[in-house]
Amino acid sequence: MSTPWYVTREEIKAELDVKETARSNARIDRALADATESVHGLLHRRFYPVVATRYFDWPYAEYRPSWRVWLDDSELISLTSVTSGGVAIPLDDILLEPNRTGPPYTRVEINIGTNAVWGGGDSYQRDITLTGLWGYRNDETTLGATVEALDATETSIDVDAATSAAVGVGSLLRIDSERVIVTGRTQLDTGQTLGGSGLTNINNSVTVAVQSGAAFAAGETILIDGERMRVDDIAGNTLVVTRAWDGSTIAAHAAGAAIYAPRALTVERGALGTTAATHTSGATVSLWGPPGPVRQLTIAEALTDLLQGRSGYARTAGSGENERETSGRGLRDLRARVYTSHGRKARMRSV
Repeated sequence: MSTPWYVTREEIKAELDVKETARSNARIDRALADATESVHGLLHRRFYPVVATRYFDWPYAEYRPSWRVWLDDSELISLTSVTSGGVAIPLDDILLEPNRTGPPYTRVEINIGTNAVWGGGDSYQRDITLTGLWGYRNDETTLGATVEALDATETSIDVDAATSAAVGVGSLLRIDSERVIVTGRTQLDTGQTLGGSGLTNINNSVTVAVQSGAAFAAGETILIDGERMRVDDIAGNTLVVTRAWDGSTIAAHAAGAAIYAPRALTVERGALGTTAATHTSGATVSLWGPPGPVRQLTIAEALTDLLQGRSGYARTAGSGENERETSGRGLRDLRARVYTSHGRKARMRSV
């Protein structure tokens, strides 16, 4: 996985109530990869942030204003350095446009009130070098923190409950200046055990006594023996849970049983142009998130792929004389709405 997805594997499984198996994971991962690329193709842009250096011809005046560079199929979030003809141009002399709605920015201009100019190299080709953060927007949410120090080569990161509750396979995280993509999750001993008198194997037994409720987060999935449970609420040192979560089977559990949670994240280090680095224990973890409509469209595309695949792409609605092929009208309407709100419609749209 070289790029993140706009929806996680866990979100799709929750929509379908799919049991945790390697086979189902592989199918969902394929559907999510395909859905993400479908969104790129429809909307003519990529939304995740990428640190990169990109090159542009300087704008000779007979074809366009000499102070303006169109970014065409690239979109810019922020700049860190600019050179032209090998000469650095101060960022204070650069204007990012459109300034009223960006990011994303679609053009870069010299402030004509300064002495800065484009050009100066041996040729106009690739004369301008822009280094920065490229993409649609860098919308991040601070989650929690790492619970171990990391060197630059480790591919497993242990995180706290708040991070575990919010991320899944396909998530894009930032730790300090490094971005990582979550490619897997494994169970980690929380250090907590089941208290009280344990749990019975009935659905209304939904309170889990623990030593410290602060060691968990609402939305996190916990594992006791072979049963997964979703933490819906926390009251003091009691977790209110949904039993038999993620396709697991409800069972009785004795007091003292160890409680696990998927807090060990397998990640791709140094993703999207960043560099793998060392990090201290307690480093802040931030989660990048796509625009809401883009996320919803990715869910719809992935679900359609999975459900149609199961039926040999011959899903029907109704029965008997009223049976008919599923039209997909709802998906078409969603595509149209998201294209209207987030599709790129001007200049070069290729991705």
